Amino acid sequence: MSQWLNRRQPWGLLALRLALALSMMVHGYEKLALHHFLNHALEMSYWLGHVSALTEFLGGILLFFGLFTRIAAALITIDMLAALFAAGIHSSFAVYSYVAALAAIALMLVFSGGGVMSFDRKLGIS
Repeated sequence: MSQWLNRRQPWGLLALRLALALSMMVHGYEKLALHHFLNHALEMSYWLGHVSALTEFLGGILLFFGLFTRIAAALITIDMLAALFAAGIHSSFAVYSYVAALAAIALMLVFSGGGVMSFDRKLGIS
């Protein structure tokens, strides 16, 4: 059983990478589309809101394709840790645990890279 699962590890890594990518793209797009509302609601400075939104949106796109995975994942990890300590820690457990899980997935991708099914591997970057 364990050998069968070990041979399918690249599929698990792909599932985690795509789940994080889609979540980041959606949240980043929402922040970009509603940046004035979010800057006032979260009391972020104007430029910091844009940095966070671009990190999430563009980082999500890079993760989706598995391109520059470690760099994108590192930036998303930093973004999620900032969100965790700035807003998440004062929110409900559902929000806190969701942001913590996204940070953990991103950190895992920093260490593992994009995997076999990524452009990083095809280009020899990772």
